Amino acid sequence: MKKRRKFLSTIAPYGYVMPISLILLTFVVGSVVISLIFSFTKYNLLLDPEFIQFDNYKRMLTDPKMHLAVINTLKVMVLVVPLQVVLSVLFSVLVASRKHTLIGKIAKAAIFIPVISSNAVVGTVWKTMLNARIPVLSDLLDLFGIDTAMLLGSSTTAIVTVSMIMVWKSFGYYMVLNLATLLSIPDSYYEAAKVDGGGTLQRFRYITLPLMKPAIIMDVFLSVVSSLQSFELIYTMTGGGPANSTMTMVFYAYNLTFKTGKAGYAMAVSNVLFLLVLAVMVLQKGFMKREASEI
Repeated sequence: MKKRRKFLSTIAPYGYVMPISLILLTFVVGSVVISLIFSFTKYNLLLDPEFIQFDNYKRMLTDPKMHLAVINTLKVMVLVVPLQVVLSVLFSVLVASRKHTLIGKIAKAAIFIPVISSNAVVGTVWKTMLNARIPVLSDLLDLFGIDTAMLLGSSTTAIVTVSMIMVWKSFGYYMVLNLATLLSIPDSYYEAAKVDGGGTLQRFRYITLPLMKPAIIMDVFLSVVSSLQSFELIYTMTGGGPANSTMTMVFYAYNLTFKTGKAGYAMAVSNVLFLLVLAVMVLQKGFMKREASEI
């Protein structure tokens, strides 16, 4: 009886994680394996797949649309990641400094509202605001000589506009992550710095930033992964246009599958993106482990 109870207590934790493990194996690992297999085929979702070895991967080397999709994806990452990280750090510090006040609580809630909003809804609302020339917004931008109707209609400004809206929508998420780190810093550190004559900037530089380093590293890598997978806002706001100027790798794979019927090639594109995301995750794990060992 004792051996049986001991055995049951040993396997009980595995029973708790079994449902989610089966879901992950079926829908995550399974989909990756299927995508890898079909990436070596000519497949259009209707006919039986035809094995063509590495032709899909060779095609990517000479595909101008694939090259453009990679460049646009990198543009989004370069535009979004620095702004998201910097804004999330600055606003988390400001909100933390007013954490016991009503305005601080309202600001935290207001900044986080876009995060919980649907990407499709946010994209549709912003597209309507920019194209319909809402007086308040258009008059404000007119002061800087910016025509709101051309922000999404020009191949030069469309990707910048979409990227800025991505930043606006998502930086509140990273702000909350940073707030959790900030609020865990003992007040005694800042009090000791004040006694030693440290000003606001000095306290931020020598206390806040070093202790926030693990959170900032996580912000960077999470933001990179998110920008590499950008799709919903682009789909609802520009549809990849104008002139494919906002077509990212995810959007290109979508078009290949559902518009041109080249699902096999689309899966090859998706696998390249998967490898990029995987590489970012491995780098993040290495940075976090090194940071933990330094602490």
